[in-house]
Amino acid sequence: MSNTLIIVESPAKANTIKKFLGGNTKVIASMGHIRDLPKSKLGIDVEHDFEPEYINIRGKGDLIKSLKKEAKNAKKIYLATDPDREGEAIAWHLAHILEIPEDSMCRVTFNEITKNAVKDSITKPRKVDKNLIDAQQARRVLDRIVGYKMSPVLWKKVRRGLSAGRVQSVAVKLIADREEEINKFVPEEYWNIYVNLLDEKSNQEFEAKFFGKQNKKIELHSKDEVDEIVKKLEKAKYIVEDIKKSQKKRTPAPPFTTSTMQQEASRKLGFTLKKTMSVAQGLYEGVNIPGHGSIGLITYMRTDSTRLSEVARQAAKKHIIEKYGENYYENRYYKTKQDAQDAHEAIRPTYIELEPDQIKDALTGDQYKLYKLIYNRMIASQMSQAVYDTVSITISADEYTLKANGQDLKFKGFMVLYVETQDNKQEEEITKVPNLVQNQELTKQKLNKKQSFTEPPARYTEASLVKALEEKGIGRPSTYSPTITTILDRHYVEKVQKQLAPTDLGKIVNSLLTENFSDIINVEFTAKMESEFDEIAEGKEKWKNVIRQFYEPFEKTVEKVEKELEHVQLVEEVSDVPCEKCGRMMVIKYGRYGKFLACPGYPECKNAKPFVETINTPCPKCGGKIQIRKTKKRRNYYICENNPKTCDYISWNKPGTQESKKETNKRKTKKTRAKTTKKANKSK
Repeated sequence: MSNTLIIVESPAKANTIKKFLGGNTKVIASMGHIRDLPKSKLGIDVEHDFEPEYINIRGKGDLIKSLKKEAKNAKKIYLATDPDREGEAIAWHLAHILEIPEDSMCRVTFNEITKNAVKDSITKPRKVDKNLIDAQQARRVLDRIVGYKMSPVLWKKVRRGLSAGRVQSVAVKLIADREEEINKFVPEEYWNIYVNLLDEKSNQEFEAKFFGKQNKKIELHSKDEVDEIVKKLEKAKYIVEDIKKSQKKRTPAPPFTTSTMQQEASRKLGFTLKKTMSVAQGLYEGVNIPGHGSIGLITYMRTDSTRLSEVARQAAKKHIIEKYGENYYENRYYKTKQDAQDAHEAIRPTYIELEPDQIKDALTGDQYKLYKLIYNRMIASQMSQAVYDTVSITISADEYTLKANGQDLKFKGFMVLYVETQDNKQEEEITKVPNLVQNQELTKQKLNKKQSFTEPPARYTEASLVKALEEKGIGRPSTYSPTITTILDRHYVEKVQKQLAPTDLGKIVNSLLTENFSDIINVEFTAKMESEFDEIAEGKEKWKNVIRQFYEPFEKTVEKVEKELEHVQLVEEVSDVPCEKCGRMMVIKYGRYGKFLACPGYPECKNAKPFVETINTPCPKCGGKIQIRKTKKRRNYYICENNPKTCDYISWNKPGTQESKKETNKRKTKKTRAKTTKKANKSK
């Protein structure tokens, strides 16, 4: 008989904790949730104040028997599931199944899986937190009601098997709205003029940019206007009018929250959100490090706090001073944003002494990359600012004004270790200008004029969508990854060169939902519900009150929409392809994997076939039509219609683009090398 039983979610976490606790302590895993709402029905008793009808998850019968047996043999049971609302709910369901009294001090949590943290938490058990459970129940019940009531509308009007969701549908809406913005965008022409100038004293050349006329900014929009200015600049005298020198400081980014970790792992490592969370989970639950055994390398990875514990801050200080010197350390505190759940620290390494390169061989490639990112970000957050010397020069060219800016990195500070990247932004270039003096004359070397056009907003990437969801208050750290995974799996959204674009199916579903459920499928409502869940978690609101207030108007909306759409048929797009069985023109329909062609004579004629999209650019090899196909993972590729009969053209890149030309050149180079090798081998 074991004296103590500790139940966690995963075997990896169980193995790590076992190593810290000897004696008669047994650690076992529940393998995630053991009870949930049924899949086959709503599972919420609306007539009896929205009471959830929880059932044991199918396939977990043997596991539940085993858990009960172990619990019966233990003198003390601790529920050590993850320290968030989902973890609290799992603990609550375990307590129910194992018949642990509600007031039992059985719940333990730790933000990091280290020997000290685990042992300390077991000395401070508490009751299962009913407020956190209720916040999780409110989300689960509300999302179940929304999904189960709205999805049938899609089944009737689009096709069976589709789903709607409170958060996922808003995410699709953001992506679809951005696509519409891009399609409606009208580019505007603008010009820049650059002048290369020479400082004859130092024989150093630098570039100045046209600013305006007599220190007033002018925007250039036409070639005629630019040509007129260039004519005058060709003959102008260039004089240094003003020099302003100053210092600029750059502050390090705070340690990671879930969303900033997901964004940086996407930008710097090319990880999907799903991959980032999976790798982080492994680092949190425990990795076998030679000389240390199985230990958790990072703190809990679902958090929106930037706070660091005093112990971690002191360890970082010691490390920075020893490795980089006193002048690289700065005592920094980061303010967590107002609506953040500050229950946990930021994501940070648990053992500062375990530097990434030191334990590289014990980690997988992905674990090493993510651990290094987390480690460097946290250490850099406690380092000094980077300092630049900057200079801004105003140059007169007769009636016109030019500007030149330079900066020189004087002290790297935190940048010796880590620099945060930004979406659609290049890293700062370090530009230098000569040491000029006021009223000095400069020699014109050459003039360049450049035509440009304004660009539409970029499509969302996984990283920028997470940033938008967080900024708008939609979802929480635990929901970003599953939300994006769901809309990709449902084929409402696809990835086009790492950017998220709505599929045709996604556009139809978004249009139907936003037109008919505009009160629910909108940013404001979704963000408001997140705030209400937070209030439930803090004990300021009752979860059933929140559901009651939502349900009545929602139910009326569903009834109204069903009546209005009863006689509405979606207009089907007619293709130019005749049905080879009955001669009718086939129509374009939308299935799970996108468009397909079907005979409108169904059910008399059941003919259906794939919808093949083509592009206007001919095949660069034989001139045939180029078809767009998709891999199983929904990535586009381009193939000649004559492949494989008479042409072997196939490419990841659209024919005619720069990427396609590079790909063709690579193939030619490979073929040439192969021929050369063959000849060399023959001559031998």
